[in-house]
Amino acid sequence: MSKILKINTPSDYNAWVGKPDSHKLISVIDYSEVSPVRYSLNQYDVYGLFLQGKEMDMDLVYGTGKYDYSEGTLICVAPGQLGGKEDTGELFNLSGWAVLFHPDLLQGTGLENEIKNFSFFDYRINEALHMSEEERDVIVSIIRQLDNELKFPSDEMQNRIIAGFINLILRYAQRFYNRQFISRTIVNNNILSRFEESLKQHFNDDTKLAGGVPTVQYFADRLNMSASYLSDVIRKVTGETAGNLIRQHIVQVAKNRLAGGMNSSEVAYSLGFEYPQHFARMFKKITGMTPTQYVAGKHDKKSR
Repeated sequence: MSKILKINTPSDYNAWVGKPDSHKLISVIDYSEVSPVRYSLNQYDVYGLFLQGKEMDMDLVYGTGKYDYSEGTLICVAPGQLGGKEDTGELFNLSGWAVLFHPDLLQGTGLENEIKNFSFFDYRINEALHMSEEERDVIVSIIRQLDNELKFPSDEMQNRIIAGFINLILRYAQRFYNRQFISRTIVNNNILSRFEESLKQHFNDDTKLAGGVPTVQYFADRLNMSASYLSDVIRKVTGETAGNLIRQHIVQVAKNRLAGGMNSSEVAYSLGFEYPQHFARMFKKITGMTPTQYVAGKHDKKSR
């Protein structure tokens, strides 16, 4: 069984790499100052931002996947996640930066609730941020300023200033992710095509419909990506959420089955709904009419 380092506070990781504590709720680590270190497979109860150095060559584990940790990559982890590299007892020279902070640091700041909106914390390891050299320099400059702030004596403003630096890093990361989505248009269009094909296959297979109405997570698993990443790609390419596209497809399939003579309840059960009223409510939200009204309208048009 793999040995797991439980990081309940930044201090736990500091102790592992030999970094003195400078603040109980946050740690900024310049790996060149603590190397050589042993790798660790970590169970996080803190947020972590890991920016590789130019000399790093790592094969990291994150969740159930592996990732070639190459130059220009930022990996973001959140409490409850597992990541890192299993300790073999060997020592390695690392470079780059790590910022680990406890959720308590954000209490009373705008970032306390807003951090949940940074969906890249839920991305899988193969969906990490790949930055240009200029983008990496921007992130490093902010981390250095944050590190410098931790050297000042603590006062009533320090935690808010620290939270401000974290907020700035996350907003730049979001900007760079937006650039990455745009620059990878061909890849993103391929993801959309695979998503649409998976939708069609699912609703053409009655055995799959028995499992209930599919979710974004269901299709993300089929495409081997996180639900957050799939949702963000779909939104960037189409302007719609993945959930809306699923519902729109369900309604289109429902229209075909209603036109074929099935009643509303039969259609609902055939599409995986447990309760017909849930199907009727979704149908009306998308079309502006109930399934019964839709069928009646179709019949009225035929009789004219």
